[in-house]
Amino acid sequence: MTNPIKLYRNPKSGHCHRVELMLALLGLPYEIIDLDMANGAHKAPEFLKISPFGLVPAIDDNGYAMADSNAILVYLVQTYAKGSDWMPAEAKDAAEVQRWLTVAADNIYAGPCAARLVKVFGTSHDHAAAVSKAHDLFAMMETHLEGRTWLATDTATIADVAGYSYIAHAPEGGVDLAPYPNVRSWLARIEALPKFVGMARSAIPELV
Repeated sequence: MTNPIKLYRNPKSGHCHRVELMLALLGLPYEIIDLDMANGAHKAPEFLKISPFGLVPAIDDNGYAMADSNAILVYLVQTYAKGSDWMPAEAKDAAEVQRWLTVAADNIYAGPCAARLVKVFGTSHDHAAAVSKAHDLFAMMETHLEGRTWLATDTATIADVAGYSYIAHAPEGGVDLAPYPNVRSWLARIEALPKFVGMARSAIPELV
């Protein structure tokens, strides 16, 4: 690595935070570039060369551009921590990690992420449906985490990183985490990891 990895982001985005968290946990030098998305910076021709769909997060690693948060997590670990516990090589463990990356892209997005989008960004998602999906997800995770430390394997993996941001910030979307002690303990374990960095919290709305 010759220069810091450039991370293009919206500071309130959980997708962006999961990439920043991975960069921090790996101890990689990075430069944050906050895009003025309200004024269309993410649709500028120069940014579309990095992220063709005009989405954040995106990275530029000394000329290698990649968008999509989960893909970026895989790239960072395979490039800078290959063979580490973050991305296990054993087939069953790797499959478990992939399963939780899918949960992050599907259930987490449709649940706590969508609920937060309504409250923080004012989007038109069905808030009640998103809250219901979030509670369904957290109930499943509460059972899954009984007697477990991490989501996929016996150590922290990119699955935990991918899941953390929107679950930790679920109350900002009106989703109460109080009924889920195992989930809250898992969040605390991630926050206790060396080099952990958090995401700025938005005002927490009245819970529904």
